[in-house]
Amino acid sequence: MLKWVGTVVGMMVLGTAVTASGAQTATQSTVTQAPAAQTATPFPPVSAKNFTAASPTVDEVNAFLTAIWGYDTTRIWSVAAILKTKAPGVSRVVVYVGDKANPGKTSQTAFFTTPDGKHAIADQVIDFGAKPFEETRELLQARANGPAEGAASKQLELVEFADLQCPHCKEAQDTMENLLKDFPQAHIVFENLPIPEIHPYAFRAAAEGVCVRQSKGDAAFFTYAAAVFDKQSDLTPTGVDATLAAAVTAAGGDPKDAAACAQTDLAKDEIHASMALAGDLSVDQTPTLVVNGQMLPVTGLSYDVLKRMIAFRAGQDGVVVHLQPTLSNIK
Repeated sequence: MLKWVGTVVGMMVLGTAVTASGAQTATQSTVTQAPAAQTATPFPPVSAKNFTAASPTVDEVNAFLTAIWGYDTTRIWSVAAILKTKAPGVSRVVVYVGDKANPGKTSQTAFFTTPDGKHAIADQVIDFGAKPFEETRELLQARANGPAEGAASKQLELVEFADLQCPHCKEAQDTMENLLKDFPQAHIVFENLPIPEIHPYAFRAAAEGVCVRQSKGDAAFFTYAAAVFDKQSDLTPTGVDATLAAAVTAAGGDPKDAAACAQTDLAKDEIHASMALAGDLSVDQTPTLVVNGQMLPVTGLSYDVLKRMIAFRAGQDGVVVHLQPTLSNIK
C-alpha cells in the first residue's frame, strides 16, 4: 500500500473523520464586507477584517464543504476568514468546525484556493467548487475500462484501483462484495494499479488477469482475482507459478495460454493504461475507491460511514438509493 498524504484538505475530502451541514450561508458581496450575522453557533463571531479576498465567496466555500461533508449532518462549520495572500489571486480560507454531539468542542482548518477557482491546496492539490468531483467523474466514465460488474449504467460508478499483491487490497474485497449487494444501481470497475517496487509479482498477476478477461470475460476476471487474493501469501519466488496457474484454472482459463498472453504488449499496454489513468488522477495508494469522482480510503472507514458517503454522493448526482441497515454478520 502506498502511504496516504496526511493533509487537512485531504482528510476533508477522504472523509476520515468529517461530516457536516453548513452553519453559515450569507454571501460575501465585496472584498471588505463580512457575511451577515448568523444564528447562534458555538463559533467565535465573524469579523469583517478577515474577508479581504474577492474570491472565493462564502457561498462558494459552503457549497464546496457541503459537497464533501454533507453526507453526515452532525458536523457544523463557520467560514471564519477568506484572506488575500502574497501570491496574486491565491486566497487563504479558514473554517471553524464543530460537532452537534459535542457543542463545546471546535477546531480550525485552513486551505488555499487557486486564482482559477478550481483547486484547493493544503499539502496537496484537490478540486474545489460546488461540484468538485465532476471532472474526475467524467474522466473515469470515459477511461475506466477495466473489468466491471453490477449495473450497466455509469450514473453511479465505483472505480477500485487495486494491486493483486497488496494486503490492504485483499482486506478491501469483502467491502467491495458488500457494496455490490447494497448498491444494485452501481457500476463497479476494477482498475489494475500494480506497485512493482514493493510487490514484485503484482504486474504479472495483473497481466494474467487481463488475459483471463480477454478470453473468458469480466465475470471470469473477478473469479481469478478472488483466487489470487485468497492465496496472496503464496506469491513468492517458489509459489507464484502455481498460485497464478490455479487462479487461471479457477476462472475457467488455460494457465499456459494466460502465462504466454501476459508477456504480450497487448496485455502489458492495458495495465500501463490503467496505471496512467491512476497517475492522471494523482491516485497514490492502493486500494483507492473513487465514487462518482470522489476518492475514498476504502479500508479507512467503517462500512456504515462508507455506505452513507456513497449514498450522499449518489444523491448529489441525481441517483436515488435506499440504504438498508448493515447486517451484523456481513462479510
